[in-house]
Amino acid sequence: MSRRMRMYFYAVLGAIGGLFASQVSDLLGLSFTSTFYANVMIVGALVGVLIGLFIGITEGILTRNPVQTLKAGVVGGLVGAVGGFGLVLGEYLFQAVGAGVLGRALGWGVFGAMIGLAQGFVGRSEIWKPTLGGFIGGALGGALLELARIRLDLAVGKAIGMVVLGAAVGLFISLIVVALSRAWLEVTSGKLKGTEFILDKFMHAGGPAIAIGSSALKSEIVLPDPDIAPQHAMLTGDGKQFTVKDMSMSGTFINNKKIELARLTNGQRIRMGNTEMVYHDKR
Repeated sequence: MSRRMRMYFYAVLGAIGGLFASQVSDLLGLSFTSTFYANVMIVGALVGVLIGLFIGITEGILTRNPVQTLKAGVVGGLVGAVGGFGLVLGEYLFQAVGAGVLGRALGWGVFGAMIGLAQGFVGRSEIWKPTLGGFIGGALGGALLELARIRLDLAVGKAIGMVVLGAAVGLFISLIVVALSRAWLEVTSGKLKGTEFILDKFMHAGGPAIAIGSSALKSEIVLPDPDIAPQHAMLTGDGKQFTVKDMSMSGTFINNKKIELARLTNGQRIRMGNTEMVYHDKR
């Protein structure tokens, strides 16, 4: 999956989440309680669950990892619900100080940041990157949402705006993470050809090792290849480089040379089973 296609899928899944959110909020209305801000908080949480869920499952779908899909979807939905509470901030600014579209955009920015935060928890990028992307996407999408609601028929404008909001949050989360990534593995052959696994979160010294293998229960980077062991190799970062350690019977090869333990450098080709990857490092 190329970087461009990665951003495309994040935007599309976010848009689908926004569409579902608009339909659900229309069905449920805004009259859960007698308190206006409580109603805004509840609806915001519902919207957050749906957009957070769909953006959350994107990475698992791209890497064909059902465990990652389930975990990220649950975390994305739950943290997205918390982010939905941020809409109260935007609504307060809109009502109390006349901040207009800017105030609501700020509330949606908080909302997007929380969805990005969830991606940081379960993804392989440093947390601040998807959080920043989510804030930018939420603020931009939120402003467009409010403009659509003002200029178009209320129901149509809301639906279009929510789709744009979800797409913007998903797009900018992926865009910032990809643009600022410093180390990643690019699969160049096998079933996941074109997929990239970002390694930034595991770069620092003393951090956790990351397993590469064919089992979604035993490895963080999952390669669907029957010739790859469930936990085939381990990657460990020291803040400067990654070290790869073979843990298999069939072997791990770097530039066609079988290794037991080796340091990775930019451009090296790693082969396990019938799958080959290229290590990229732009630090």
